[in-house]
Amino acid sequence: MNKKDRYKRIISFISAIVLLGILTGMFAFVWYKFYSESIVLPFYRRGNWVLIGIYCILIVLFFKAYGGFKLGYLKKTDMLYSQLISMTCVNTVAYFMISLIGRDFMAFVPIINLTFTNYGVIAVWTLLTGRLYFLIYPPRKLIILYGSKQAASLVMKMSQRVDKYMICESVSVSEPPEKIRELILKYEGVIICDIPADQRNRYLKFCFEKSVRAYIAPKISDIIIRGGDDIRLFDTPLLLCRNYGLNFEQQFFKRIFDILFSVTALILLMPLMVVSALAVKICDGGTVLYKQKRLTINGKEFYVYKFRSMIADAEKNGIRLASENDDRITPVGRILRKFRIDELPQLFNILKGDMSVVGPRPERPELTEIYKQQMPEFEFRLKVKAGLTGYAQVTGVYDTSPYDKLKMDLMYIENYSFRMDLQIILMTVKTMLFPAKNNAETEESIISVNQNENKEENNK
Repeated sequence: MNKKDRYKRIISFISAIVLLGILTGMFAFVWYKFYSESIVLPFYRRGNWVLIGIYCILIVLFFKAYGGFKLGYLKKTDMLYSQLISMTCVNTVAYFMISLIGRDFMAFVPIINLTFTNYGVIAVWTLLTGRLYFLIYPPRKLIILYGSKQAASLVMKMSQRVDKYMICESVSVSEPPEKIRELILKYEGVIICDIPADQRNRYLKFCFEKSVRAYIAPKISDIIIRGGDDIRLFDTPLLLCRNYGLNFEQQFFKRIFDILFSVTALILLMPLMVVSALAVKICDGGTVLYKQKRLTINGKEFYVYKFRSMIADAEKNGIRLASENDDRITPVGRILRKFRIDELPQLFNILKGDMSVVGPRPERPELTEIYKQQMPEFEFRLKVKAGLTGYAQVTGVYDTSPYDKLKMDLMYIENYSFRMDLQIILMTVKTMLFPAKNNAETEESIISVNQNENKEENNK
């Protein structure tokens, strides 16, 4: 282990404390200068401290939810977006909190000025800490151990983070074990991708013995095992995989949350939905809503509702997945899709009970059958209700392959928690405001890749 690696968490923690202190101090200045004496019953010393402390806690909560403190983990632009959204949320909550204390809508100009000043401080902090972190921790030099050509897609994705990874060499698992072990020890880490399970276990144990960092592309069985519970039978450790989705208590409280969320969202977003409906109608005079048969928990069929974003006869030539530059998408539809506004009518599906706020995105029966031919495990995602948003939607991009989306959906199911739902909802807001750039693929190429990947995994 590199000696500098021991201090990564300390450096990240210190940089986070510095930023937290600056932002909290800025709020304290605004509070004392513009608000503390303006409320009906001004606080004594401790009351002011408590309010400033609450503001500090809000920063921590929102930054944690959006990943604003993940120095060196996220791209600088992603971290900047996360922090800007976090500060907007924090100052919005702070303004209403101050107005509640003051028993009136207090002056909002100081908070607006504070917010824009926060933006400037955050931008400078992100730039300076990003450069400092890169100087202390340059990209890791890695070697990739592969078993097929499908490893190329993972290499391409990791190569996009030149600030974090530097893939210097590749070696086939068919090479002699002695040569592979010798090559692994030359680098700071190894990417283990699509190799047979027995060989993967052997090299993983070798990396553990030599304290070499290993990046592993998980199989679906790995994801299922990760969701298991540790139990002990006398002196024998066991992993229990229940494999039935969510339990009764989780389903009950998730449904309560779905109802409360959908009702509140419909009330707050109704003006936006009305404007969107008018825009769709004015664009080409066609129908406003579009309904389509989809699958939810246990393969149950239902009709999902969307604002129509394509021309009226978009599928007259058969089923075809939408791509980023699809000529069937209307001008209004392109805007609705970019900011995910076309999905808002699904709040009614949630209220009806067909969907949940968070879960795997509902798929069409016809495409499900196609995917099941290539990926028999595709049906596993039907162990929970389909969702308006999901883990795959906030972590993937528009052209993420269905096979990778399946893995992410299963990671959500196997690691479900209410906290995870809240974090995905918050990350969805970020995705809507800052859509990820991507390169669209055709349906045929995606399915072809999935077929090859799945055959390789089944053979291993």
